[in-house]
Amino acid sequence: MFVKNIKNALEVLKQIGCDDGGFRILRDKIQTYSFLIEDLKTPAAHILKQEALACGGDFALPKDAILYKRDSYNGVLLITKSQSKALIKKLKMQDFGLKNLALILETHFKNISFEVQIMGVANITTDSFYPLSRKAGDSGDDYINAINSIIAMIEDGASIIDIGAASSRPGSSLIKPKDELEKLEPLLKIIRSENLYTRASFSIDTYNAEVAKKCLDSGFKIVNDITGFRDIKMIEAVKGYDCRCVIMHMQGNPQDMQDNPTYENLFLEIDSFFKNQIDSLESAGIKDIILDVGIGFGKSLEHNCELIRNLRHFSHFGYPLLVGASRKSMIDKIYKSDVFSRLPGTLAIHLESINNGASIIRCHDVREHLQAIKVLEALK
Repeated sequence: MFVKNIKNALEVLKQIGCDDGGFRILRDKIQTYSFLIEDLKTPAAHILKQEALACGGDFALPKDAILYKRDSYNGVLLITKSQSKALIKKLKMQDFGLKNLALILETHFKNISFEVQIMGVANITTDSFYPLSRKAGDSGDDYINAINSIIAMIEDGASIIDIGAASSRPGSSLIKPKDELEKLEPLLKIIRSENLYTRASFSIDTYNAEVAKKCLDSGFKIVNDITGFRDIKMIEAVKGYDCRCVIMHMQGNPQDMQDNPTYENLFLEIDSFFKNQIDSLESAGIKDIILDVGIGFGKSLEHNCELIRNLRHFSHFGYPLLVGASRKSMIDKIYKSDVFSRLPGTLAIHLESINNGASIIRCHDVREHLQAIKVLEALK
C-alpha cells in the first residue's frame, strides 16, 4: 500500500476512472471556500454558526461572541461548494439579514470561467513610465515602427492590443481630446490599411469620449477607461456599439493618486464602485464588461498585494477580471529594481493573478507571458 499527498484531486479522479455522476458530486466536495463576513448581527452570527456546522462547514467567531458582548461580529465562513448548497437553502428561511447573505453567497459560487487572454500594450506617447512601451512619436517612421511592434505582439500571442495616446503614469497630466486624436489618427489609418482588425481585438485606452467614439467608428472593439466610466459622456460614447468596456478602479486621478492612498474598507469601496458603474453601463445597453481593480492607481503596496491575493472576490460580478501590473513600481518596493529589470516580478504577479481568477493580462512582454501562461496551464 502507498499513500501519495496530491494537490489536483479532480485530475486524479479522472485517472482512476471515477464515473461522471460521482465526479460531479465529488467535485463540489473538494475545495474549501473561505469568506470574511463583516458586521453580522450577533443573533445572525450564532444562527450561521449552527447552520454551517450542521452542513459540515464552520463559521469562526471571536471568543466573546457567545456572551453577546457586541451587537455585531466579523467572522470567517469555511465551506465547500457542496455544503454551500444546503447552507444557502437554510439561510433563505432565516431572518436577521441572513436571507440577503444567502443571495450574496450564491453570487460567489457562480461557476463562470473565461479563457486567459494576453493584452499587449502599445503607447503612442513620449512619456509612458516604461520607455520601451513608447511605440510612436511624431514622425511617419515612428508609426511604421509602432505597427511593426503591434504585429510582433500579435504574432507572439496577444489577442488584444491596447493602444493609448494619453499617459496615465503617476503625476501625468490629463490630455485634451484634440491632442490625443492627433496622435492616434495616423495609426488608425495604418491599422485599417493593414487589415489588422482581423488578427486581434483592438482596445483604446482613453478617458475622453470623443476619442472613444472615433476609435469605435474605426474598428476598435474595446474601450479601456482608467476613470471607470464615471464621466457620463463616456457612457454616451459607447452606447449603441457592439463593444467591450473595461471598468478600472482608481482613487483620485493620475496627478495625485499615489500621494497618500487610504481606504476605510478597500474591498467594500471597490465593490461598490464596480456595482455602480456596472449598473450605469448595463442601463445603457452595454453587457460585455471587464473589471480591473487598478493595480498602482491610488493603491499602496499593501493594497496592491491584498487585491492580488484576494482577486477572486470580484468574480462574484460574473465578468472577466483584468490585471495590469506590468513592470510597475510595486515590484521595486518589494525588490529594488528599475523598470527595465522588473520582468520576473511582473510574471510572478500575473501568474498569481491568473491563479486567483484573472483572465486578461495586460503586459508589455507578450512572448514571455505566453510561455509562462502555457507552463502554468500545463502544471494545472
